[in-house]
Amino acid sequence: MQETPLEWDDLNQDDLEALAARVATSLMPGDIIVLNGEVGAGKTTFTRAAARALGVRETVTSPTYQFARSYEGEANGRPVTINHLDLYRLEGLDVRDALELDDYLLPGSVTFMEWAEPALDLLQEPGVVEILHRSPTTRRVRLSGPLAVRLSPEPPATC
Repeated sequence: MQETPLEWDDLNQDDLEALAARVATSLMPGDIIVLNGEVGAGKTTFTRAAARALGVRETVTSPTYQFARSYEGEANGRPVTINHLDLYRLEGLDVRDALELDDYLLPGSVTFMEWAEPALDLLQEPGVVEILHRSPTTRRVRLSGPLAVRLSPEPPATC
């Protein structure tokens, strides 16, 4: 089955948060979500709303200066660790870094990763959320990868 990316346009912050909550309903333990977009596009806002939909009650903040933050939540009725990684400050990953990164890519976790370029070669089939500025208050969102397949409407049945 060929994946078709899903797109939404002219989303305000409430719409972006609602979309993140909708995406969260399709997440499963082991999922990795790569968030792409320029500074201030809404990557952390998306992660915060998805984490809230996954049952995280703590305040979700950007881990830019800490590399990663973890929270406890639930995906499809199963307890999971929700990881939020920000690789903005990494120029590249060496083997030691890759081993540390593996600590966050466990089958019992859902991992949101901002500025993931240094780690893309280490990720297998991540969902990708691209958030682009349309105006100072609106965004365009493109979703691809396994998440797009799960959220795609079923094709009409043929007779």
